[in-house]
Amino acid sequence: MVAKEPVEIGSLLYTREGFRDGRPCLAGTGMTIHTVAAHSLMGLTPEEILEQFPHVDLARVHAALAYFFANRIEVIADLDADVVEGERLSKELGPPRPPLA
Repeated sequence: MVAKEPVEIGSLLYTREGFRDGRPCLAGTGMTIHTVAAHSLMGLTPEEILEQFPHVDLARVHAALAYFFANRIEVIADLDADVVEGERLSKELGPPRPPLA
């Protein structure tokens, strides 16, 4: 989608207190910038990220990446904390159970 008028870059991202732990998201979605950053760190290009998440557009992916690169230390620290929390929960809750048939 091409905008007919210039788009304010800040309008492509939003933060809402209490939603997604206050992490910034792509406007019009609940997808966090951290999700985009994690996929970028796995080596995906913006276009490949878009293929994984077709409900967003390339402008929002690039805005998320710009935020990530401008705040790299904070975002990576958050991602690292997510891994630690996931490992803690996995130990606490044990392996996942198969779905009921």
